[in-house]
Amino acid sequence: IQEPAKQNMATLKVSSHVPSPSEDAEQLKSAFDDLTFDFCEGWGTNEDLIISILAHRSAEQRKLIRQTYHEACGEDLLKTLDKELTSDFERAILLWTLEPGERDALLANEATKRWTSSNQVLMEVACTRTSTQLLHARQAYHARYKKSIEEDVAHHTTGDFRKLLVSLVSSYRYEGDEVNMTLAKQEAKLIHEKIKDKHYSDEDVIRILSTRSKAQINATFNRYQDEHGEEILKSLEEGDEDDKFLGLLRSTIQCLTRPELYFVDVLRSAINKTGTDEGALTRIVTTRAEIDLKVIGEEYQRRNSIPLEKAITKDTRGDYEKMLVALLGEDDA
Repeated sequence: IQEPAKQNMATLKVSSHVPSPSEDAEQLKSAFDDLTFDFCEGWGTNEDLIISILAHRSAEQRKLIRQTYHEACGEDLLKTLDKELTSDFERAILLWTLEPGERDALLANEATKRWTSSNQVLMEVACTRTSTQLLHARQAYHARYKKSIEEDVAHHTTGDFRKLLVSLVSSYRYEGDEVNMTLAKQEAKLIHEKIKDKHYSDEDVIRILSTRSKAQINATFNRYQDEHGEEILKSLEEGDEDDKFLGLLRSTIQCLTRPELYFVDVLRSAINKTGTDEGALTRIVTTRAEIDLKVIGEEYQRRNSIPLEKAITKDTRGDYEKMLVALLGEDDA
């Protein structure tokens, strides 16, 4: 679900004259049946045409294209894309073409299957989506996997990770701006005491992080800084660097308060590695292009002195690169 207030933070450029879903579906069919010859690729699919259509349609438009394609061709567009495309480009197109709730359900399910204690995708989905978006992800999870996210997370995690993650994925936060300053003061004091005693996984800490509105959490951490002279994340840096739960806790707080900083850190790590982490790069571009990728890109440039688009084009190639650049709103379409 696209939040109207966030439109200006999106990088997605929707074409000014969008053809009907049936015209788009027809064009996609022709892209799969393309008989032009490419010296490098041979006979095959017209990837540029696919990008020019799908990378410039909103979630609602992509949903209609999928429905129309299925009615006209008798096959799910995603299955056709899966057959026709390969590698990182295929992954980017498939994630992008899914409805946002379906996409989050898929990402969450994959995260439970390859779980490691430092895997943060579940936390990312739970904390950077609105309550409605997370609810849609949970509903899509039910429909696709015939069980709940909570069930899978609880099954694949243990101890403190289970306590925190099950609470986060079950959350349905109040989305308004109203803040209780008395409560913020009380909970800032409580959290300070727990951190001082290194009780990072205390039930009250998890309860506050998983139930309070983001506005309330921000008020609490602002109060924390006023009272104790340092940011909550700074206080948590004093713990054991190898403590994976503490790392997850810090990322949770960052996602709830300044998600763009969290995404910049993930992108920098994905791009600056020896060998790009295409999984993380694809995930963030496809999940944030319609929400706040413009803000993330601005923050990335401020912190790394290079535009995000330039960093990505240095590290990627071919149709995959073209797709990411299109979602960043930097292509010529």
